[in-house]
Amino acid sequence: MNDFLLSIVIPVFNEKDNIRPLLESLLSIVEHYSYEILFINDGSRDGTDTVIREIAQKNKNIKLVSFNRNFGHQIALVAGYSFAKGDAVISMDADLQDPPDVIPQMIAKWQQGAKIVYAKRKKRDVDSIFKKKTAAFFYQFMNMLSDIKIPENVGDFRLLDRTAVEYLSSLPEHAPFLRGLVAWGGYQEDYVYFDREERHSGKTHYSISKMINFALDGITSFSVKPLRLATYMGFTAGSFGFLGIIYAVIGKFFLPIPWVTGWTGIFVGIMFIGGVQLITIGIIGEYISKIYLEVLRRPHYLLKEKINID
Repeated sequence: MNDFLLSIVIPVFNEKDNIRPLLESLLSIVEHYSYEILFINDGSRDGTDTVIREIAQKNKNIKLVSFNRNFGHQIALVAGYSFAKGDAVISMDADLQDPPDVIPQMIAKWQQGAKIVYAKRKKRDVDSIFKKKTAAFFYQFMNMLSDIKIPENVGDFRLLDRTAVEYLSSLPEHAPFLRGLVAWGGYQEDYVYFDREERHSGKTHYSISKMINFALDGITSFSVKPLRLATYMGFTAGSFGFLGIIYAVIGKFFLPIPWVTGWTGIFVGIMFIGGVQLITIGIIGEYISKIYLEVLRRPHYLLKEKINID
């Protein structure tokens, strides 16, 4: 049952102090299989690549791909999938919040026929209330807008069959939202469950602004409903304006009361219409920016170095 190649894809960005503890835990698990551990160095500046390079010189199953600069976590995963040769490919983070202990369970589910095995968080006690609430809201909002249901409480810790990896590698998108693309393929899926622990070392690289951008990428990649929402808001604002005109005409000519022009109504009306216009332009702009990135056809990433890669 172990006659297969297992690939572990690990994007890293300034994770110098996590590499050795991660490998100490990971190697004790994967040494029972034919394996390769593929680190994608996403422009680290703290010597992460130096640590990996030293280890890779002693163990040829540990491989390194380095980018010229930081291209982002999703692009690092895209690169990892393109270089991975395994029959089963597991992606995980380097901070030990994704526990290697569940890897045998993921492999067992895969051998039972699942093409995608998600590692799902049972609890997220280490995350702040803000992060848990915003994450829950994002997935609920995303699944409400999208025709594709994206599993909740899962990240990029998952196992993909070779078939699913080749499908992802064939996609041409330059701003990929992999959590959605994995689900979009419709492959048979299953779950294993784990408790999310604290980072072993360092701080998270996902700031609030990055989380917002990630959410916008997800929503605009898998739904056109925000564009329709912009249309609905335009009709709503127009309807209010039309009703206001009717009210003004009736008040001017038919109501026996003094007609006093007030700045409050004007101010509220301008702010309302202006807000709707800006929101609409912003929504359209998000979609235009995606078209712009696709039209440019720039490469996903630029390679600086490859170690133990044929």
